[in-house]
Amino acid sequence: MTPVVDGVRRRLLRNPLSTGAKAVVTGAGSGIGQAFALELARRGGEVICADIDAERAKQTVALITDETGRPAHAFVCDVADRTAVESLAAFATDMFGAAPTLVVNNAGVGGGGRPVGDIGFDDWTWTLGINLWGVIHGCEIFAPVLREAGRGGIINVASAAGFAAAPVMAPYNVSKAAVVSLSETLAAELAGSGVAVTVLCPTFVKTNVARDGRITSDAQNLAGSLMRWTGVSPTGVATSTLDAHDLGRLYVLPQLDARVIWHLKRHFPASYARGLGLLNRFLPSS
Repeated sequence: MTPVVDGVRRRLLRNPLSTGAKAVVTGAGSGIGQAFALELARRGGEVICADIDAERAKQTVALITDETGRPAHAFVCDVADRTAVESLAAFATDMFGAAPTLVVNNAGVGGGGRPVGDIGFDDWTWTLGINLWGVIHGCEIFAPVLREAGRGGIINVASAAGFAAAPVMAPYNVSKAAVVSLSETLAAELAGSGVAVTVLCPTFVKTNVARDGRITSDAQNLAGSLMRWTGVSPTGVATSTLDAHDLGRLYVLPQLDARVIWHLKRHFPASYARGLGLLNRFLPSS
């Protein structure tokens, strides 16, 4: 793409929804969600910090107040519960006096460490309830409100796991793959409506998702080590995602390894699958 064409594209697509946003962020008590909330406040926004942990939500509000002086509100919400997300939407309308302009469906958990057949349905239900149904609830409840307003944005936090399909992480992989598919579908449905959709697919980010999830000890230790050595900061991920959202981009793959995996999977699917099979032989067993 030539510089002239790229410049025109940026001017046409630029939609600074992240500036002065009336934003709802789920899972805002820590990690990427907290980084989104803080960065949106830095950009002049008012943020509802939703989290299942009341104290964590309040801590994020305190950080926003101390650093930016911008208004922020804590809200306790279990995104796996549809009624709770409906209450979140009502709370947002009351606080903002209108519909939100940006919704970040971020809340998520880690789930895995065992091969399919040994996982157990409780772990499947728990992981999908938060990672997938939480995003479904956020999209199903907020998308009509934004569509009616004729302007707004939805950012869904998925993961490179959604296309990388690493062994012994099936619940997490499946949930994130579904979030990617949901985001692609929603982007097509909202095309021309004034509502932008972005899906974030990072690899390792320095968060507590492995520690706080339902992951077996060996897999948890491996994930923790990879996060420490290769993980990037949540702040950088949130900032780059908001910038990409303002430019109307659907996909955000913020790290080089995510982009390499994306292309390998698409151009060499058979070789990629064989490589994963080889990798699985060397993974620690639980």
